[in-house]
Amino acid sequence: MVSPGDLRDQSQSLPEVENELDLLQLDEDEILEASLNEYQRYLDELDAAKSHLDHLLASTTATLDQLADISKAFRSVDQQTSAFQAKSASILEEQRQNDRLATDLAENLKYYEPLERITRRMNAPGAGNFVRTQDFRDMLLTLDECIDYMQTHPKQREAEVYRSRYKQLLTRALTLVRNTFMAGARDVTDEVGKRIADKQANVNETLLSSLLYAKFRVDAPLMKDLGLEIQKRAVPPADAEPGTEGEYQSLMNELHQAFAACRVRLMLPIIQQKVSEIAAAPTAKGLVAFARSSITYVRGVCLDEFELWEEWFHGQRGVYDLLETLCEPLFDQLRPRIIHETKLSKLCSLVTLLQTRYLNADDEDDAPDPTQLDFASLIQPAMEDAQTRLVFRTLALLRDEIQYYKPAAEDLDYPHRVSEAPTPKSAAPLSGRKTSNIAAATEDDSGDESTPNVWSRNRILDLSYPTLPRAIRLLSRIYRLVNSSVFDDLAHQIVHSTTHSLVNASNQISTKSSAVDAQLFLLRHLLLLKSQIVAFDIEYVSQDVQLDFSGMTSTFYELRDRGGLFNPRSWVRLFTSGGLIPRVVENMLDAKVELDGQLRTVINDFTAGFAKTMTNSLRTIPKPEDATAAVRDKVQKEVPILRAKLEQYLDDLRTRETLVAAVEDQVVQAYEVFFEEYAGKAAAGVKGKSNGSALGKTKISRKGKGAADDVWDADTFAEWGEAVFNVLLPQSYDEDASPDTRSVSRSGSS
Repeated sequence: MVSPGDLRDQSQSLPEVENELDLLQLDEDEILEASLNEYQRYLDELDAAKSHLDHLLASTTATLDQLADISKAFRSVDQQTSAFQAKSASILEEQRQNDRLATDLAENLKYYEPLERITRRMNAPGAGNFVRTQDFRDMLLTLDECIDYMQTHPKQREAEVYRSRYKQLLTRALTLVRNTFMAGARDVTDEVGKRIADKQANVNETLLSSLLYAKFRVDAPLMKDLGLEIQKRAVPPADAEPGTEGEYQSLMNELHQAFAACRVRLMLPIIQQKVSEIAAAPTAKGLVAFARSSITYVRGVCLDEFELWEEWFHGQRGVYDLLETLCEPLFDQLRPRIIHETKLSKLCSLVTLLQTRYLNADDEDDAPDPTQLDFASLIQPAMEDAQTRLVFRTLALLRDEIQYYKPAAEDLDYPHRVSEAPTPKSAAPLSGRKTSNIAAATEDDSGDESTPNVWSRNRILDLSYPTLPRAIRLLSRIYRLVNSSVFDDLAHQIVHSTTHSLVNASNQISTKSSAVDAQLFLLRHLLLLKSQIVAFDIEYVSQDVQLDFSGMTSTFYELRDRGGLFNPRSWVRLFTSGGLIPRVVENMLDAKVELDGQLRTVINDFTAGFAKTMTNSLRTIPKPEDATAAVRDKVQKEVPILRAKLEQYLDDLRTRETLVAAVEDQVVQAYEVFFEEYAGKAAAGVKGKSNGSALGKTKISRKGKGAADDVWDADTFAEWGEAVFNVLLPQSYDEDASPDTRSVSRSGSS
């Protein structure tokens, strides 16, 4: 088959063939002549070829026309196909939109359709029986979904109306849950109560436990699930303010109250009877014995009730209200006993029992485990009652036995009384070493007294002025049994009152015996008190607030003197300036500071008294050499007396030597003052060379020079004083070391 391309080539070659034919015609005669036959044959072939080419040209033209028609038809089909495709796409998009709209309508209608169905179900007879089925829980979930949808789509038509009606249905449904729950609890309670009443005389512990707890555990899983339906919907919104309760929390509270009322109805009479039996038992006559037995029983009941609560409810909200009610019979019996208890030792034992066994003092910094019973919070009222009574009795003992104590004659018989007592080796020296053994030195009715140190310390306290051992024992008893701030306040009052009583006793001793014995009595007791209270860690300083009206009084007299007492302007000016308002005075009461101040005072009085006695001749004898000689004689006589008195009252070597050194320093200082005045007068020639008096003729003995009856200079007197006083300075403080191994003199000799 001839292709269209070949036809086009042949049509292009036709003009060339025609040109050749013209040339042939020119030479036709010659051709004819040369080869007629060959020409004729060639001509025929050319005619045939021309005819064939004409046919091909016509066929090609027709083919081209057909192709043009086909192309035109194809373009028409293409346009129609594109239009159809566009129209089909539009139809498909419209179909998809209709599908989405139908789906959205079905989705939206899904939250509107259940209203009538749920309303009919809730209004049907026997709706209460429907609560226990799974369909009821599914209905609650449907209501939750519908309410959430209405809240999130408030712009839809009648959304608020449907939301309100769904909320009403949910409230009715949860009310049915509450009624079913409460009815179930009441039914079990009535059944158990009736069986206990029928078998009142033959109910043993096992049967009673089975009735009170096993019977309640039968329906507990179902009731717990029903309560959970309300509890899930009682949670406040996420954006609610702190402390806001959920919408249905009141229904949950009613469940808690109803169950608690059922348990109280059954358990309270049993607990009251049991606690009364414990109170009547011979083994529980004492306060501590009754508290131990009754609290142990009530704690066991609380543990059982706590476990039963967890089987009926999720969480512990409301359980402690129930347990507090069940603990009331215990408090009704325990509180009067605490109030009427007068013995401090029993109150201390009760507080110790509560602290060590029930209050978990070691774990007070850790957060309590919500899944475990926090019995400490339940027994806290008893602890507060006991501590309050303990503080009251402490204050009463402080008032009666320390503040208002009237000493007997033998209490003030010093120095005879101190000679009977063992020397207080436990007393801290003036440097203030701290002892940590509280009980051994303070407790008189507990602890082992077989060791020599404990016996000696207790013996020292027993033979001391009575207010001191009473104060120490009082502190030891209440230590760590009350709040730290309360203890610190009590301790400050006790130490203050004890210090005041010792000062009063010292004043009385000074009138009956001597000032030295009074001072050493006070020093001995203050040192012993200081050595004992350092172990109590008294840190809190109490604040005493008073009103000072002295400014108002002075203002009144000032107005009267100036003649403005009846002038209204003067009173108005005083009101606006605050002149008629009393001034608030805050005094910080620190008994330890007061004790140290009293110690400093008595030490200064004691050392100054002995120094004055030794150096009195410097002020009374006019002749210098006689005065200094008299001082030296007096010092030599008084130093043995000083040491004897100190050894009689104080055993601690360091304390004694410190006091002797203080006396020596004051004597040397007094002599230095005397010698400076004497030397100044001698240098100036006052009553010396002009009139030939004794002052001008007196010689000054320098160190290492002159006679013994001359006036010694200060250095010579100080060197002589070191030898006479012979103060031993401890190199290292060791209570077990002998004085020869731990002390050297101030001059360096041992």
